[in-house]
Amino acid sequence: MDVDWEEQGWERLGEGVGRRRLPGWDATVGLVIGRDAVLLYDTGATLAQGAELRAQVAALTGSRRVTHVALSHPHFDHVLGTAVFAGAEVFGAVGVDALLLREREALRADAVRHGVDGRAAAEAAEVLVAPRHTVSGEWTLDLGGRQVLLANVGPGHTGHDLVLLVPGEREIVFCGDLVEESGEPQAGPDAIVARWPDALDRLLALGGEDAVYVPGHGAVVDATFVRTQREELARRFEVS
Repeated sequence: MDVDWEEQGWERLGEGVGRRRLPGWDATVGLVIGRDAVLLYDTGATLAQGAELRAQVAALTGSRRVTHVALSHPHFDHVLGTAVFAGAEVFGAVGVDALLLREREALRADAVRHGVDGRAAAEAAEVLVAPRHTVSGEWTLDLGGRQVLLANVGPGHTGHDLVLLVPGEREIVFCGDLVEESGEPQAGPDAIVARWPDALDRLLALGGEDAVYVPGHGAVVDATFVRTQREELARRFEVS
């Protein structure tokens, strides 16, 4: 089925691969379509945002459902929409499952602090889905006719950073908030700043020089941008 990705508000990055920059916090959601499975990378900041993504994925895939969800890291704008993808296999970096359940109230409060309606934040936190599958190193998923790689390259932006590599003529790497283009990388209280440059070294080794790198916020970048951001972070936090 020939679908206009832009008409659905998505940016097509390759055959069966795209992303959407969500309104509000400019968070990126990634989509990879295989013959047998559909993977979504992050789910938005509310159940309503997740439901909108679900409808758009159905339009892009001919009414297929999301079968796999990968969560880049445990911040509200990336995880609170997960519950609308019923039946999906959910993946995250090792330890993020316990953290999401333990920090449910903190996620709700953080969402409200950043402008999410209080009722919407509470509803999403109440049904928050923790990953069933946790990745400590690398995990290859077969989506049917294409394989993708989930890699735990952190810690860095958080203690639980998971990236997605989509092989192809030109590799596509969904970076989560390890890389940001639309603003300075955010280092909150859960950032592991001393390890962040090392995480970006691993990210670059995974994708290589010619890959397309998709930040958690902002426009698509290249390896040079990631390397420059790595050096800026090292100087900012006075680490090597």
